[in-house]
Amino acid sequence: MRKIFLATGNEGKVKEMKDLLAELEVELVTTFDLSEVPEVVEDGSTLEENAIKKAKELADYTGLLTIADDTGLLVDALAGRPGVYSARYAGEDATYDDNNRKLLSELDGISLEDRTARFKTVMALVKSEGEVKTVEGICKGKIGFKPEGNHGFGYDPLFIPQGYNVTFAEMKSEVKNKISHRAKALDKLKEILQSDWMDQ
Repeated sequence: MRKIFLATGNEGKVKEMKDLLAELEVELVTTFDLSEVPEVVEDGSTLEENAIKKAKELADYTGLLTIADDTGLLVDALAGRPGVYSARYAGEDATYDDNNRKLLSELDGISLEDRTARFKTVMALVKSEGEVKTVEGICKGKIGFKPEGNHGFGYDPLFIPQGYNVTFAEMKSEVKNKISHRAKALDKLKEILQSDWMDQ
């Protein structure tokens, strides 16, 4: 069975990706399965640059077909911030709560109709020889006025996807995994994985 390395130390992402890739006949290996994995400095100016850099470095390290992603929340009223800095919006060691508080502070006084935003995920699939494929997924929505819900991670308690009146964090995972940015990117990635590209 083909092994694929998921290049993330984020437990929430690992769970989502494992759920979404469960139908594939592959063995998914994560950073939690290995004794030591080098930390990749995500210093790219775009989500795509970060995803490719992380996937290339860890494919080279593990010798496995590797999937890496970078995800950003782009808020229209903030000119696309936090964007590529989403994970460290409130500082390098910021918690999810820290980032959410900063986002709410910056949106203070802005009406719901003007709190439009979109989550964007870019995923890079890299062979150990260096060949790269990238896909992206986008989910549009709005930013709520306070955190709601206990599921998910990151900005999920604030993000209300288009067509719904609840946040990602209030949804069951099976609902979120049908409409999320990560699900859309992984659907495209699955098409590549189910082709003969892996074996070339």
